[in-house]
Amino acid sequence: MDRQQEFVLRTIEERDVRFVRLWFTDVVGSLKSVALAPAEVEGAFEEGLGFDGSSIEGLARVFESDMLAQPDPSTFQILPWRGETEATSRMFCDILTPDGEPSAADPRNVLKRNLAKAADMGFTCYTHPEIEFYLLKSQQPGPDGAPVPVDEGGYFDHVPGGVAQDFRRTAVTMLESVGISVEFSHHEAGPGQNEIDLRYADALQTADNIMTFRTVIKEVALQQGTYATFMPKPFTAHPGSGMHTHFSLFEGDTNAFYEAGAEFQLSETARQFIAGILKHAPEFTAVTNQFVNSYKRLWGGGEAPSYLSWGHNNRSALVRVPLYKPGKGQSARIEYRGIDSAANPYLAYAVLLGAGLKGIEENYQLPAAAEDDIWSLSSAERRAMGHDPLPASLHDAIRTMEDSELMPQILGEQVFEHFLRNKRAEWQDYRLQVTPYELQRNLAIL
Repeated sequence: MDRQQEFVLRTIEERDVRFVRLWFTDVVGSLKSVALAPAEVEGAFEEGLGFDGSSIEGLARVFESDMLAQPDPSTFQILPWRGETEATSRMFCDILTPDGEPSAADPRNVLKRNLAKAADMGFTCYTHPEIEFYLLKSQQPGPDGAPVPVDEGGYFDHVPGGVAQDFRRTAVTMLESVGISVEFSHHEAGPGQNEIDLRYADALQTADNIMTFRTVIKEVALQQGTYATFMPKPFTAHPGSGMHTHFSLFEGDTNAFYEAGAEFQLSETARQFIAGILKHAPEFTAVTNQFVNSYKRLWGGGEAPSYLSWGHNNRSALVRVPLYKPGKGQSARIEYRGIDSAANPYLAYAVLLGAGLKGIEENYQLPAAAEDDIWSLSSAERRAMGHDPLPASLHDAIRTMEDSELMPQILGEQVFEHFLRNKRAEWQDYRLQVTPYELQRNLAIL
């Protein structure tokens, strides 16, 4: 037994932990949880916990349903919202086959596999997400059928006595109590919309943190009598919720994206990484923007990026290179602005990293940076500049992903097929619906 496992077992005993929750996600990123008695934890470390994988979306087919959940002791945390008496803790799990091999269908393993490839190339990947969400008065819509936000605040607004202010203070305190470092938090542009930015961490830890973050945000909202949603675009007239993520690759202690004196201080490695992301972005958009509603955000304005472009400090670009701070070469990074807050972080980071590494491997050449506001250009101007559009709907994204050669390599055939099957079913359900828009527009005149 290693030291981390010993620490977990000792803490369970010392803190009188009564329930140990084992967490993992299905193929679309829904959090799954099973509570383990403290006496069973040591056995779970050694042998894993058996469960029926065929009942979890995308994890296993019926005829190979037996799976094992192997807790990762490095992710052990006490859950503060469950109270101090009869404490509850959690650990993330890796999913194994009965013979102890990593499951090809486990989203966490997909990311670990791509991080291992990066390591083989000499890189460690660090990420820093900016997570947006809406805080609503309740889960129930108002009289007009639209959600009701908790306030009418706007970007960076300080709302005296505001619900969102108290909410963010409590949420940040709770996040830090489970080991998630927060860089800053503020009111976003939409009414009731908030943003909380997590500090840099390696990509696997970040993905684990995002899953915990969503749980904490929803728990704090419920405690305060409100409702938090990560739906990409709950309001027609207000901005959607994104999860802009900053990426950097390090070679040991050296930032591989930084080159003093180069244009925008960007190394050739960084330029190739960006080129890989731009080339393959249409193929992975179904992963980073996986719901029908995601495309209402991408094509609904409000600073959501809709076209393949990159730029230095250009917020209309899909990939932004943040303003360089003199003397801070270690902070050189790129920001991908396409991901929405509802993405499966394991798969989203895997496809972005995989596409970037492909650019480095194949020495992709980066096109010229976009200096103009891309939204203000005409369609002809965008075409002339090479700013092709991202998929316009989940259906388009599915079709583009189906034709990709790279996505099955990054995700593995099993996750690739299960993911597409789930998304095809969602699109089929959606396109059969008669929406309020159609009834309001057509019923009285047709």
